[in-house]
Amino acid sequence: MKTKVRLGRIFGIPIELDPSWFLIFGMITWSLAGGTLTLAAPGLPAYAYWLMGLLTSLLFFGSVLSHELAHVFFALRDGTPVKGITLFLFGGVAQLEDEPQNPRSEFRMAIAGPALSLGLAALFGALWFVTRSVPYLAAPSQWLAQTNLMLALFNMIPGFPLDGGRVLRSLIWRVTGSLRRASEIAATIGRIVAWGFVGLGVLTTLGGSIFNGLWMMFIGWYLQSAAKNSLAQSKLKELLRGVTVGQVMGRGCPQVSYLTPLDRVVEEQVLGGGHSCIFVTEGGIPRGLLTLSDISAIPQHSWRFVTAERAMVPLERLIGIEADVELLEALRMMDAANVVKARVIEDDRTVGALSREQMWNYLRLRTELGV
Repeated sequence: MKTKVRLGRIFGIPIELDPSWFLIFGMITWSLAGGTLTLAAPGLPAYAYWLMGLLTSLLFFGSVLSHELAHVFFALRDGTPVKGITLFLFGGVAQLEDEPQNPRSEFRMAIAGPALSLGLAALFGALWFVTRSVPYLAAPSQWLAQTNLMLALFNMIPGFPLDGGRVLRSLIWRVTGSLRRASEIAATIGRIVAWGFVGLGVLTTLGGSIFNGLWMMFIGWYLQSAAKNSLAQSKLKELLRGVTVGQVMGRGCPQVSYLTPLDRVVEEQVLGGGHSCIFVTEGGIPRGLLTLSDISAIPQHSWRFVTAERAMVPLERLIGIEADVELLEALRMMDAANVVKARVIEDDRTVGALSREQMWNYLRLRTELGV
């Protein structure tokens, strides 16, 4: 989901909440206040259990955030850019903008999260030991110790893209010397682990524990999808590595007057000239960029009534990218600016345009050619 709540920045990295986080936060708070803490520390007023449940939930998600920050710390230390951290239904995820530089960097980054969770488990365990004679302090501490331990152990399952899967990938990468080969093996193992969760969930459901079984199947589905998507992203990054904007961009974009109707633009420049990018000008001065996606967004029966000016994207809304910039970096720049097209600059002149559509066409051609 695209709608997220921004909490702030740590290490310069944005921290966000996915809407699904509020669901799981409420469920954990309700479970603690209505069951776990009530049984562990009976006799307190109802509001006390809800307050304890709320604070315990906040400490738990603080632990999850700390887990992700441990990944981020080592990623940034080794020069791997991080886009942000998102807390969601299944916990949290640190979004890396690129793959680690080497197996050692990946290993350190991956192991940091579970190591920190183990440290928190020990800390809360020690707090439980000190306060075990005070139930309303001991119960939250015990729950947080057990939950952080489970978080560490679950993440060390060797299923990519879990932390254990990334540790496994770093070891395979070290042995084979190939990130792509290591990613394929780790992702395959990750999908096997995911289907194992689905199978265990089915058996658990048939055994009568319907909620736990459905939850295991849901986790398995999520892990299977995540492994597939992570492998696709890894392949994409490797495929684009070393490719520059100049190799992909649309060169020689013709110019049309801002008053030119779209049907004429299509007839003369797209179908007649084979161009996929057109600069819209007024008095010879470029005012905007028109691409196939802009034209397609207008109903065909309206083309003769709609001018190029109405369909174009104004130049002030386009970022400029140098032609010698790597395509991966250009994609990151476009993501950061939340745009789907950009001007391409060479020697301080606009020499063409780059769109996501051109990137995907380039990838499709390379895939079909087996390059």
